Amino acid sequence: MTQTARSAEVEQLRTALARSQQQVADMAAAQDEFLRAVSHDLRAPLRHVTSYGTLVREVLGDLPPEVLQGPEVQEALGFLATMDQSARRMGLMIDGLLALVRASRAPLHPQSVSLADAITSARAALSPDEADRAVEWRVAAGLPTLQADPALLQALLVQLLGNALKFSRPVLQPCISVQADAAPSGQVAFTVQDNGVGFDPARAGTLFGVFQRLHRETEFDGVGTGLALCRAIAQRHGAQISATAVPGGGCTVRVEWPAAPAD
Repeated sequence: MTQTARSAEVEQLRTALARSQQQVADMAAAQDEFLRAVSHDLRAPLRHVTSYGTLVREVLGDLPPEVLQGPEVQEALGFLATMDQSARRMGLMIDGLLALVRASRAPLHPQSVSLADAITSARAALSPDEADRAVEWRVAAGLPTLQADPALLQALLVQLLGNALKFSRPVLQPCISVQADAAPSGQVAFTVQDNGVGFDPARAGTLFGVFQRLHRETEFDGVGTGLALCRAIAQRHGAQISATAVPGGGCTVRVEWPAAPAD
């Protein structure tokens, strides 16, 4: 290859690299615009819905008691309650989308993290959910050390343990276990298992999708973004996450994580 040909090839590579870098920059700018729109533009009409609903209730409250207790006004108040509940639910959905986007693009700061210590921190964050409940925790000794971003790993564990607490709430003697698990070469694995209500295994394929719920909102709160967030965090680390369950027999979530390099 002549010097001229080599120079032309190098120049082509530089042009392709610059084009790729510009595409990455454009994608980052589009994500920033999405975050701005979601966090600001979409919240404004929700604030209007909730605030004007409150104003309408105040106006209705000024009616004479005999009118206020009439069926038409009571029906209107019921409509307002549904409207307010739906607006607040949409606000939670927006929060979930923002958490997903941020987890997907936040800079990773991986370091060696003791899974046992991370679980202790996650349980402390979830302590209000345990109030007035006798939950049996079975956290195995010898849990692995993970190479992970501490903040993102914490967010994943809060979601997994929080789900275990939530879906075991109807159980008289709730039990949640975290165990090390056999993993393929080059990986470490752990499971989070509860004895809660479980779910239909035929629907397991949709479990980690955004806004996917396997139980009615009247039974359990949430908008269906928690496990999608877990999947996003796992994928950022090159990990895999899956779940199995039996209706009425609990749920097991398994996480396979790349092994930390040997010292």
